[in-house]
Amino acid sequence: MLFFAAAVAARGADAASPVTTRPCGAAAAASFLCSRCATTVYPAVCYDSLLPYAGAFQDSRVRLARAAADVAAARLRDFSASLDELVHGSGDVGAVTTPPRVAAAVRDCVGTVSSAAGLARRSSAALGRLDAGAAAGGGGSRLARWEVSNAKTWLSAAMANVATCADGFADADSWSAAGIEEVVAGEAANVSKYTSNALALVNGIPL
Repeated sequence: MLFFAAAVAARGADAASPVTTRPCGAAAAASFLCSRCATTVYPAVCYDSLLPYAGAFQDSRVRLARAAADVAAARLRDFSASLDELVHGSGDVGAVTTPPRVAAAVRDCVGTVSSAAGLARRSSAALGRLDAGAAAGGGGSRLARWEVSNAKTWLSAAMANVATCADGFADADSWSAAGIEEVVAGEAANVSKYTSNALALVNGIPL
């Protein structure tokens, strides 16, 4: 449960720190990132999560979107692994205080979130091919439209998967004393921010 406790604290910190408190760096890459993150639904999350990779994408919208897809995939992978630990590790889900419906919902989430991580990685791979094609001077707009369309499709599907996980807890009214359902649903919403941002940045790739 430590992952989820940390996630709750992080969400509270984000809520207390609007994007206006995130000063844009003077470097060109940081300035570019700031301007692109302003087009997303969660600009503060976008800027903070992608700033460490600013040197890699510089002023490339394709590389920025790929970095965002990679970050989303990593967050989804970590979320899935933590869910799996709940099921097979500490035994929290199997504890007598946890109703069977909670345990079943968490088990379902493991598969759907793991699939979402795979979809985000496929999106990153599509953007990598687009970047490689542009660097080689080949492909043209037809290739760009194809790869961007694929990237959008897979990120949208990843978001749908995470929404399916969260929906499994939508009618929960303190199913368990530990509040597992509330924390899982909350973290599902949190990781969706990264996928949403990645999708917005893909939408910003000029064709």
